[in-house]
Amino acid sequence: MCGRFAVTTDPALLAEKIKAIDEATSEKAGPPSPNYNVAPTTTVATVVKRHTDPDDESTRRVRLMRWGLVPPWAKSADDGGPDTKSGPLLINARADKVTSSPAFRSSAKAKRCLVPMDGWYEWKGQKGAKTPFYMYAGDGEPLFMAGLWSTWRPKGAPKDAKPLLSCTIITTDAAAQLADIHDRMPLTISADDWDRWLDPDAPIDEGLLRGHGDLDRIEIREVSTLVNNVRNNGPELIEPAAPQAEQGTLL
Repeated sequence: MCGRFAVTTDPALLAEKIKAIDEATSEKAGPPSPNYNVAPTTTVATVVKRHTDPDDESTRRVRLMRWGLVPPWAKSADDGGPDTKSGPLLINARADKVTSSPAFRSSAKAKRCLVPMDGWYEWKGQKGAKTPFYMYAGDGEPLFMAGLWSTWRPKGAPKDAKPLLSCTIITTDAAAQLADIHDRMPLTISADDWDRWLDPDAPIDEGLLRGHGDLDRIEIREVSTLVNNVRNNGPELIEPAAPQAEQGTLL
C-alpha cells in the first residue's frame, strides 16, 4: 500500500519541468509547502491531461487534489463536505481492480492522473515493533505514481459550483527488493508512458497496470521512527536512521 509519502517539489517548478499548465499556484491558498510526511486527506499536487475546448488537443495540467478519492455518488455530511465516515478512505486502489470496482471504474475510463512524490514510506515487522523505510529515486528526481481522480459536489449544488477534486494512488504487487519491506507498492509510470496513461480520450492501457515503470530508479533506506507521528515534518524524516538508541520515540 501507500499510506504516507514525501514531496518537496514546488508545483510551479514541476509544471515548468514537465511542460504542463500550472493550475495549482493560482489557487487562493497558494501551493502546498514541502511536506515530508504527507498523510491521507492532505492536499497534494497531481498531473492530469484535459481539454480546454472539446475539439482541442488535451494538455498536461498540474492540479491540487485531496488525497483520498471521493466518488461522485458519496453523500454529504452535516458540514456540507463529503461523508467520509460511511466507508473506507480510498487512498489506494488495487491495479487489478480499478476497472471493475464500482468506486474506481468510472475514473479509470477517463480520469487518470499522476501523483508526483520524492518517495514513500513503508513499515516492516510485527505490530508494535515495526521499522520504517523510505523508498525513493536514487537519481534525485521525482517519482510519478499512477492515480485516479474524481470530482464531487454536494447534492443540490449548482452545476457551476466549484467541485472537490480528489485522488487515489494505484498500488500493485511489490517487486524485487521492495517485496522484502511490504507486499504492495505504488504503481510507477515512467516518463515515456505519462501521456499514454493520462490520455482522457483513450481507454486505460492495462499493460501499464501490470508494469513497474521506474523500478530500476528506486532505492531503499531505513529511516527514523520520527515518521511514525504525522505531526513530525522535516527533512530529518528521510535521513538514514541513526543507531537505535538515538532514534526518537514513538508518540
